[in-house]
Amino acid sequence: MTAMTIGREVPEKVEDRLIVALDVPAISEARAIIDKLEGVVSFFKIGLWLQFAAGFDGLLDYLLAKNKKIFLDAKMFDIGETVRQGVARAAERGVTFVTVHGDGEIMKAAVAGKGDSRLKIFAITVLTSVDQDGLRDIGYLCSVEDLIRLRVKRAIECGCDGIIAAPHDNPNRIRELAGEQRLLIATPGVRLAGSSVDDHKRPGTPAQAIAAGADYLVVGRPIVRSDDPARAATAIIESMRRAA
Repeated sequence: MTAMTIGREVPEKVEDRLIVALDVPAISEARAIIDKLEGVVSFFKIGLWLQFAAGFDGLLDYLLAKNKKIFLDAKMFDIGETVRQGVARAAERGVTFVTVHGDGEIMKAAVAGKGDSRLKIFAITVLTSVDQDGLRDIGYLCSVEDLIRLRVKRAIECGCDGIIAAPHDNPNRIRELAGEQRLLIATPGVRLAGSSVDDHKRPGTPAQAIAAGADYLVVGRPIVRSDDPARAATAIIESMRRAA
């Protein structure tokens, strides 16, 4: 581990810090991408694109049988007991990361649900598709930065293992202000220079995100929509390695 990651459980190999988002509509497509990335990527995110698809349970088994790590992007937002039980089921299945929204009671319930398992709870601060104008539209008068700081503080108090933050949010600064260097930060909205940022409002390149202190990068469309997913993933890993 580098000095920047001391105290946090971060893989020594840079390539193991890339999480590929399986944002495709069919389980068969997801399996095909997993196979194309064999030997390149070890960590995959499953979000709402696939969680309601026929064969989802089999996809979990497929990943686990191949010794892949699973980031279940559930974005749980419900009453405490429902969240607790949902997280407990994820832990039983062998999921590595799960996301919950940054509400205090939800985060506390999620931490209780994971028990003594190795599952890590990641709290969502502000979605990467939200900028200052979007924040005002949903009724917040504070800045994006102020809301992130508030939710990071609450996530730490509730016992969460990490947060989701954009490259632009400056992960190292987040830890510094929170006074908690052990906080893991996973960063979506990552794109190679010159690529489309799609619907992300606070994006950054892989090198920028790693240099800013991100522990894990979550990348979907630039890889899964590529004609050559392995080559696209390798390019992102090389960009990460230059800043690690």
